[in-house]
Amino acid sequence: MTPAGGNIPPPVRRDRHTLAVAAIVAAQAIGAVFFVADAMGDIVEDGFGIHIAIEGLIAFALLAGVGFGARQVRTLLGEAKRKEEALAIASGALADLIRQRFAQWQLTPAEADVAFFALKGCKVAEIATLRNATQGTVRAQLTHVYAKAGVTSHAGLACLFFEDLLGAELGPVTLSSTPSADGVGKEG
Repeated sequence: MTPAGGNIPPPVRRDRHTLAVAAIVAAQAIGAVFFVADAMGDIVEDGFGIHIAIEGLIAFALLAGVGFGARQVRTLLGEAKRKEEALAIASGALADLIRQRFAQWQLTPAEADVAFFALKGCKVAEIATLRNATQGTVRAQLTHVYAKAGVTSHAGLACLFFEDLLGAELGPVTLSSTPSADGVGKEG
């Protein structure tokens, strides 16, 4: 896949989780309706008693669960939508950045493909297999990419993009600092 590709696979796991919660909420709703209907029938036949009180309590608990579950499903869906939007923005920003850098460095289409695979973490042998090229050709293309980018390795290439995405305002981070309540690091 080329840098222009960048398709994100569908979030199957989240969809399954949401579907499972929705199914539980639906089962609780059916149970609550059953208990309410049964309690109403028992009240008509036998009047109010301990059995009816217990069924009423169970129906109330199930209805509360339905309300809570429905709210949870709505929260999950809203959160998932926000995360997908943020991921799409970040993914688009990275894809734009990659295209800009590759154009700035005047990479050939072959060099751009090799650089893209390197950014994805592929090893030389994997890139050679994916591109139906020899490992020597891939190494030569990577050497050209590194020279044009002003780096000497896969890690250096990736760091260029990582630094651009983080922005210059971040500055160095030390391991001995711990965040305070206001988010500013304090020496520990």
